[in-house]
Formats: sequence, C-alpha cells, structure tokens
Amino acid sequence: MRRSPGLSKSFPFLKQLNLVDLFHPATHDLYHWLLALRWRPFLMLISLFYFSINCLFALAYMTAKDGIANAEQGSFKDAFFFSIQTLSTVGYGSMYPKSLYAQILVTVEIWIGLLLLTILTGLMFARFSRPTAKVLFSNVAVICPYNGIPTLMVRTANRRDNRILEAQIRLCFILNEVSEEGYKLRRFYDLKLLRSQTPVFDLSWLVMHPIDQNSPLYGETIESLAEKEGEIGVILTGLDETFSQTIHARHVYTLVNILPNQRFVDIFSRNAQGKTYIDLAHFHDVVPIN
Repeated sequence: MRRSPGLSKSFPFLKQLNLVDLFHPATHDLYHWLLALRWRPFLMLISLFYFSINCLFALAYMTAKDGIANAEQGSFKDAFFFSIQTLSTVGYGSMYPKSLYAQILVTVEIWIGLLLLTILTGLMFARFSRPTAKVLFSNVAVICPYNGIPTLMVRTANRRDNRILEAQIRLCFILNEVSEEGYKLRRFYDLKLLRSQTPVFDLSWLVMHPIDQNSPLYGETIESLAEKEGEIGVILTGLDETFSQTIHARHVYTLVNILPNQRFVDIFSRNAQGKTYIDLAHFHDVVPIN
C-alpha cells in the first residue's frame, strides 16, 4: 500500500518532526486510531478539538457584530462563552441570539454539537467496554536446566483480581532466513511448551520450552542468533471471567533480554491464613545457577 504524501506535502515541517508517521494511521482508519490511542493523548486530543471548535465559532459570532444580546461587541471572551453555552445546549442566560445571522450560526453549532456528542459518547463507551488484559511479563527470559534439559523459561502473572479462563500461551522463535533462491524472509517457528494451556490463570505462570533436538533453538548460540536477528515472541489469549470476552496480551524478548545460566527467584508465599500470594516486587529478579 502506497503512503499518501498529502501531509508531508502540505506541511513539510511535520516530516522534519517525524509527526507524519504518528498521524498517518488517523488518515486511513480514524475510528480504529481513536480506539487504540492511549487515554492521556485521547483526552488531550478531545479537549484540544473542543476548545478549537469553540474558538472558531467565537470568531464567527464576532462577525455578527450586534447579533448577540447583552454581549460586548467585539469581545472574544463573550463570544467564546456564548459558543460553549450553544454547543453544550445548556440554555441561555443573559446572552441570546437576536439577529437572523446569529440564529443561523446557533442552528449550525447546535447541530454540530449534537453530532459530536453522539460520536464522542460512542467512542467513550467503546473504549470503556473493551476488555483488556492486564498481564505482566517478566523483563527477561532465562535458560536453565530442568530435568536435565536446557529450558527456555518466561514468567507471566495476572495483575487483576479476577481469573483468565481457558488461557493459552504460545512462544514463537522469530528470525531472518534466506531461501535457496535468495529470498530474505522473516520466519516464525512455534516452540513446543511443557504446558501451553491452563483452565484457570489466576496468579503466575512459568512458561517452559525444553531445548532438545526437536527445538529450533537446539545448537544455537547467542552469537548465531544475533546474526539472524532472532527474537522470542509470546502471545497469551484467554477468556476474561468478568466480561466473558476473549482478551490477549503479547511481549517480545530480544537477545539482550535472554539470559543463559540464570533462573527466576521464587515469588510464592503464604500468609498467616494459609492463602497463597505472589510477591511482584521480585517478579523480574533472577539469580545465577549454582
């Protein structure tokens, strides 16, 4: 798909500030971009749009001259707050439109306000009602012996109080390969796990892949993987107990985050009442193998 040059041509300074790639998704799929946007930039964008449209209508009302009763002629402040009252349909107090031109502007702004209210309500509902996973992945993956076999281990935890039902997890070995014909490809190899699914994901899950003769990692070293730009991808899916909807989480480990001859520290403990809990303060900690 070719990228439209409209933004960079119309606003060359955006290209210099690397903002073209930031706003590029919005020009192709605005709805998805607004849903995927983080809450802070989303609220900032909505606030900026709200004040901008009120400023535009305030300037329009200023051209009406004496079209707004009890407003100081030429006052941007009065026109701005009159626009806010009109856009929100809260009703007028001392200021109200008294000329045909002002009435037309009010009609247009109220129609735009109702349209924007409907759109923003739908966006807010879609963002709040969308189930999301709050899964914590360890900062590093380790390679240590398990039953005498070198094993790649990744640790995950459910940070919510509810449970993830029918959880499934996949590990993928990602690397660059060149075919016999010279095609350069980014290949994905599934890594076989000792346990790839669990009926209930409540606290923590230690994901283990034995590096035996059937493993794509067998015989590989950190240096050989670095030449192939190897990575380990983790994908977790499951059913959220509260929403009864499918959720997912993912994480990627680069070679810098894969530590051989290390193991995770134990994080399980029991309180005085005998209830099991995990210590997230040491969730990412590892120790050398003795």
